[in-house]
Amino acid sequence: MDLGTSEAHSWPDRGQARDREQWAAEVRGAPLSLRRRARPVESIARAAVTFCGLASIAITLATVYYLGREASLFFRSSEVSLAEFLTGRVWQPQIGRFGILPLVSATLLTSIIGMAVAVPLGLAAAIYLSEYASDRTRSVLKPLLEVLAGVPTVVYGYFALTFVTPILRSLFGRDVVEIYNTGSAGIVIGILILPLIASISEDAFAAVPQALREGALALGATRLEVALGIVLPAAASGVAAAMILGLSRAVGETMIVAIAAGAGPRLTLNPFRAAETMTGYIARISGGDVSYDSLDYNSIFAIGLLLFLITLALNLLGRMAAGRWREQYE
Repeated sequence: MDLGTSEAHSWPDRGQARDREQWAAEVRGAPLSLRRRARPVESIARAAVTFCGLASIAITLATVYYLGREASLFFRSSEVSLAEFLTGRVWQPQIGRFGILPLVSATLLTSIIGMAVAVPLGLAAAIYLSEYASDRTRSVLKPLLEVLAGVPTVVYGYFALTFVTPILRSLFGRDVVEIYNTGSAGIVIGILILPLIASISEDAFAAVPQALREGALALGATRLEVALGIVLPAAASGVAAAMILGLSRAVGETMIVAIAAGAGPRLTLNPFRAAETMTGYIARISGGDVSYDSLDYNSIFAIGLLLFLITLALNLLGRMAAGRWREQYE
């Protein structure tokens, strides 16, 4: 292309009068440098991001190694059987009974109760924020909702013990509901994970193209029909990821169950009775009541390793569900 005759290039103002031919000759004769210019800020940012990624991987591997090493001390004991550990119904280390099922059942019971509270409320909040609330209302309500995630869990634990439990005892009877019970702990765990599910689900709803909503409204659908019949199925992968992350958070919760659920391992599905969860047992034993390197002490690492594997399985399940139901739009 002849820069001297092209109409696409403007004649630059050099502060003095120059004819068109002289300027075009200067442009044609200037050397073109293809070398990459140094960007120190970009290099520092790339190095920082790389370091953070490698550090997170290293921390995860170190955690797995440490848990595996300490748990092997527990399983190498002659008093412990892996089959009994996974299938036994009694957890009494003092008498040599190491069945993990009572702790697992209490953990799953509180988590299921928490999900039963958090999922409908979280999805309802997400649908309202995404489909009904104005921009101003959303800017106020969403930060207020996320404040719940910043409340210390020890406060939630005493809230369950001193507020939720008395309500349950007044509704169902003091003879039915024990002071320490998995029901109140599960309800408050649901309140804890509600902001997580609502926030991620609302982000998934916001990612659904507006054209889908407008097309459904043009065909005569109501806003509720659009939300439940169009937006919710289109954001199924994000909602599934939110539910899996919420369940993982519920399984790993410690202080609420340690304060409100009880301190005795018990194999029960009654939410009104006391039962100790895996995290509650770890918190109680690691508090200094047992001697270091004893069988009771080493058992917390075996339970921690099992808890890690359960959480890992849930996260992998969430990734599979998100990949299976993910929708891509042009």
